[in-house]
Amino acid sequence: SMTAIFKDYPEADFVIAGHTDSVGSDKSNQLLSERRAAAVRDYLISNGINADRFTSVGFGEGTPIDTNKTAAGRQNNRRTEVTLKK
Repeated sequence: SMTAIFKDYPEADFVIAGHTDSVGSDKSNQLLSERRAAAVRDYLISNGINADRFTSVGFGEGTPIDTNKTAAGRQNNRRTEVTLKK
């Protein structure tokens, strides 16, 4: 699980990035992406991970990994990514 990874690497810091598809306004998608990232952050905190170890950020619909023209593509774009800080 993600919590186990955080606990296995106590010196590592991470970025939690929320993303959305293009349905809705830019403003609502930005807020939704921030809330997605914050939900993961809050989950990790509630499972004993120190909040100082990660940053959460929302990217709205600005960084799609797939097309927004199909349901499957939009589903792929609605995501949260956790990456190691460098």
